[in-house]
Amino acid sequence: MAILLPTISTSFIAISGILVAFGWYAIAKKNIERHMKLMKWAAICATIFFITYVSRTALVGNTLFGGPDNIRVIYQVFLIFHIILATVGGVMGLVTLNYAYKKRYDKHRKIGPWTSVIWLVTAITGVTVYTLLYLIYPGGETTGVLDVIFGW
Repeated sequence: MAILLPTISTSFIAISGILVAFGWYAIAKKNIERHMKLMKWAAICATIFFITYVSRTALVGNTLFGGPDNIRVIYQVFLIFHIILATVGGVMGLVTLNYAYKKRYDKHRKIGPWTSVIWLVTAITGVTVYTLLYLIYPGGETTGVLDVIFGW
């Protein structure tokens, strides 16, 4: 049960990243309608991820890294990198979607590729965090989010 919500949330962020990649491909092929549908679904999946992640954090807490001490520092740096990317990518995603919905395509085209790259890297690093935390090494105890981020 302890791995259920992280598995669900990570699945949604992975799906979101895949949809962004397909959406980027669609717009490169000038298929605007497909691009719009894929990006809407990518945003929906990212939102489901966010709701699931925040709910778990609020209700249960976060899981400390349970792997060996010689890897812990590398994991913590990687986790902080992922969190920064996810925050930047999330904000950029909202801005990019806002430009699209307001038909500000000139601005959307400028920021969209950057947003896509950041979101794809965020999805990959998110899956990597999940893999390290739950599949390769046993998860540690559940605690507050700041304890997990800084490894306290």
